[in-house]
Formats: sequence, C-alpha cells, structure tokens
Amino acid sequence: MGRAAGRKAGRALRHRGAAVLPRQPVPHHRRNQAGRAGGLPRGHCSGGIGVSQFAYLVRCGDGSLYAGYSPDPLARLAAHRAGKGARYTRGRGPLTLAFAQAMPSRGMALRREAALKKLPRAQKLALCEGWKNERLSLARAEDAPAIRQLYGWYVEHSAATFATSLPGGEEYARWVTESAAAYPFLLLKDRTGRLLGFACAHRWKEREAYAWDVETTIYLAHDAAGAGRGRRLYGALLALLELQGVHNAYALVTIPNPASEGLHRAMGFAMQGVQPDTGYKNGSWYGLGTWGLVLRPADGAPAPVVPFPQLDDAAVRQVLALG
Repeated sequence: MGRAAGRKAGRALRHRGAAVLPRQPVPHHRRNQAGRAGGLPRGHCSGGIGVSQFAYLVRCGDGSLYAGYSPDPLARLAAHRAGKGARYTRGRGPLTLAFAQAMPSRGMALRREAALKKLPRAQKLALCEGWKNERLSLARAEDAPAIRQLYGWYVEHSAATFATSLPGGEEYARWVTESAAAYPFLLLKDRTGRLLGFACAHRWKEREAYAWDVETTIYLAHDAAGAGRGRRLYGALLALLELQGVHNAYALVTIPNPASEGLHRAMGFAMQGVQPDTGYKNGSWYGLGTWGLVLRPADGAPAPVVPFPQLDDAAVRQVLALG
C-alpha cells in the first residue's frame, strides 16, 4: 500500500491481506531484470501489447471453448479467424474472444492456459460470463468510499486483516490517491458499477535497497468470492507491477485461510515463513504466513522502478480491457 498522510497514517492504512485471501507480504526474491525504453522495462514493446502474456478462451461457432496464451489475444484471435492459429479452431467459426487474463510472465500464462483446459465446461462459462459483465478499472479518489466500505466488512467481521478500526473517509481517500501514484490500484466492478474487489501494492520496506519489492493487497466483496475474480484482479496487478520493473511481490496471509492460500499458490507465490499465533482478533489467535513471488530475476544492477503513472498508456489500457 502507499503511505497515506504521513508515516503514522500510512502504517495505519496498510491493509495487507485479501478478501478471500487474508493478509500478505514475504521475504525476497527476484526475476527478470529491466532497463528502460520509452518508459517501459527493456524487453517490452511500447506499442500494441507492451505487457507480459495473457491466457485466453476463444468461443467457437459450435459453442466449444478453445484455451490458449498470447502476448496479444486480439492479434491471436485474428490469426485464428484467418485459419493461421490452432488447428482446433479452423473451420469452427465464427470465433469470438470469450475470456482473457493478464499474467506477469509466459510461464505463468502457460500454466493458466493448462488450468483453463482442465476446467469443467460450467466453470469456463462462468469465467466468460464474468469477463463479459465485469470490468477492471483504475481507482480514483471518488472510489474511496466504496473501497472503504468493502474493506470495512473485513475489519469488523474477519481476521483477513488484523486491523480492528477503520480510518476516516478523508484519510482513506488520501491513501487511495497516494497509493495510485506509485503502483497500480485496480478495481473490479460489475455492469451496475458495484465494486466487487480491489487489488493494490505498496513498498515492502522503507530502506532504499528494498525499492524493487512490493507488498500486495487484494480484497473481494465478502459476497463476491469465486468465479475467478481473485485471479483476474491479481493477474492484472502482477502483470502491471512486472511492467514497472518490480522484482519481488510479497503477501501476508492470515493462518488459517485456505482460500487465500489457494489463490496465492495458484498465482505462483510460495510460502516463505510462518509466524504462529501472532495476532489476536475477535476472540481468537491467528498466525501469519509470508508468501513471495519472483517477478524479475536478480541479475545485475536493476533499473529504477517506473512510477505507475509513467507507464505506457496503451499497455495499461490493454491489461484493463482484456485482463
């Protein structure tokens, strides 16, 4: 999260956790190194896609769903339509893009593709329905009340966050604005504008040497868990963080929280440590697991992390539109 209204307020506002997934951080790790080219990490194009990879589903004319991966699902869809894509889709038109999910690396996109292929048809259709009717967007100051309300449910009813009181509205709005100035602050809303979840990041630690590490936070509305929403939010967040040049993502997850642990495991995180019985809330003691994900390898001196507002607009728009 960011530092809202000074260090003291900033610490108070660090949610650290997840809706269906509780608290989150983790030790250190590294992955792809980055340079800068036109505001983008080296190795990324500044046009078209500009981000890592996508796993996707194409709906065929016979109603079947084909799973694949690509750095540009729309270009890949055009190839399928032209008969130059997968053998399976040839002669099965008309073809439409039914689902896409941003991932921070080719390896993770391939794993997500494999997982999509194994899903029962009913679950694939549920993902497609959500992708059609729910949209990712960037948080703005005016979204703060809805974000605060969603998070407030966990403060009052859950140990997913160890917070026991909710910051005031103005303080919370400052935190949203300041967080979004450094890293992505993503929202998932349905077609009516209802907030279904949010995901964001902040500096893992204050010391200068930690400048390439972030702690992630993700929460879903307590009645909106499932349907792939956590993966969708997390995948887009991690893809954009990797594009910024972030090397390591850490997450603190309350123990027990099987749903959150499952999500982090599915997104490529690994548990790196446990603090047993470290927090007391709502009449019970809870442990805390530290999870980590390498986004870029530790390979020589890293380039500075690109502030989120300076990322290529086309790349960000594509993650939001397709992720």
